[in-house]
Amino acid sequence: MSANDAAPDTHAEPLAALFGPHFTALCERTAAALETCGFEALLVHSGSLLPVFQDDRTYPFEANAPFKVWTPLADVPDCFVHFRPGRRPQLLFHRPTDYWYKPAPLPQDYWTAHFEILPCADLAAARAALPRSLARTAYLGEDFGGLTDWAVGAVNPPRLIRHLDFTRARKSAYELACLREANRLGARGHRAAAQAFAGGGSEFEIELAFLAACGQREQELPYNPIIALNENGAVLHYQVLEKHPPQMRRSLLIDAGAEFGGYASDITRTYAAAEGDFADLIQRMDGLQQSLCAHVRAGVDWREIHLLAHRLAAELLRDADLVSCGAEEAIASGVTRVFLPHGIGHLLGLEVHDAGGFMRSPDGGDIERPEGHPYLRLTRTLEPGFVVTMEPGIYFIEPLLAAAQSDSRARLIRWPRVEALRPWGGIRIEDDLAVTATGCENLTRDAFALEGTER
Repeated sequence: MSANDAAPDTHAEPLAALFGPHFTALCERTAAALETCGFEALLVHSGSLLPVFQDDRTYPFEANAPFKVWTPLADVPDCFVHFRPGRRPQLLFHRPTDYWYKPAPLPQDYWTAHFEILPCADLAAARAALPRSLARTAYLGEDFGGLTDWAVGAVNPPRLIRHLDFTRARKSAYELACLREANRLGARGHRAAAQAFAGGGSEFEIELAFLAACGQREQELPYNPIIALNENGAVLHYQVLEKHPPQMRRSLLIDAGAEFGGYASDITRTYAAAEGDFADLIQRMDGLQQSLCAHVRAGVDWREIHLLAHRLAAELLRDADLVSCGAEEAIASGVTRVFLPHGIGHLLGLEVHDAGGFMRSPDGGDIERPEGHPYLRLTRTLEPGFVVTMEPGIYFIEPLLAAAQSDSRARLIRWPRVEALRPWGGIRIEDDLAVTATGCENLTRDAFALEGTER
């Protein structure tokens, strides 16, 4: 969200009440990390505008996640947060004198009272506002031109970053409120996209409907939406937006989220244009996904949920007559990975694939993925406050099917059924879940219910 739009008036009062305790805890854990790693202060850069090669244009700006940890500003480059334990943090707010572009106004919002906000016309003014010596200050951000002259103590020190990232997994009440709102906006967009699909829209037109309903430009979203019609749903990170609808409208897979206060939602739904085998398979996958959600609670090893997803997928494939073997053989032979090649989910927060998913502890060591599952993005044991995605899928992916058809797996797959369903592409259903001591809060299903839709 922008500096002006990070908190609509309807949210300012409750967010203000939540932000204070959140900010206090942030300062305390940052101070502890600095002390452990031998630094006196932290300087975090929002990021700079990146120029297009051999042009005076720049790419759309995206604020660095370590900066968004401190403030919901997401669209103002060359800002800095300077934190010294025991002192009020400074926000060095980039506000140049410019007539080519409109400078961002000084923020006045629910979070600004916690900062000393200093407008800075350029990087030189930002440096002048900082202490003369930064020798014991850790800097987080890219190496912009002139950073060497600032003489900071360390640039992106790995040990400090690890300590800071490890604690990001547990979300505060404030962060959960932002994630709920991001899901509400995302659900609103998904509802509009489903209506556009039902009306015969192209991929491009469906995305426009999503953006309008969310009230966000594409560059404000946490990631470029995946809007895949028909067989395009078999491309996991499909990046094309066809301008014309296909002659035969079969299916829509939409993976799209919104952002609020710097926090992302990550939601996927799949729709069939008509009743039949594929529509039935969607309903089976929805039931499978909900059964996986029921296993999410504090103390559960996420890797076990991922492996359970493959067991349930094997049973679904057998029930749908897509394979001829039992669940054990489908898993052992690797057949399930033909149809479900990605991880079951990941941490979610300031980044879509949030930091710290493999860390055993803040002091070092990573938790390995299960053998044969290289794309899993989370291996930690769940704790209260973690927010994770749950996104099982079944796809008909040409290169994976071709590889299976040429080896021993070929005898286990019902190829006539695969060929019959291949034009529909694939199915993915994804919710965002906030882990609790006894279960989870389904942020996405709750958001769809608030928006008056079933899923």
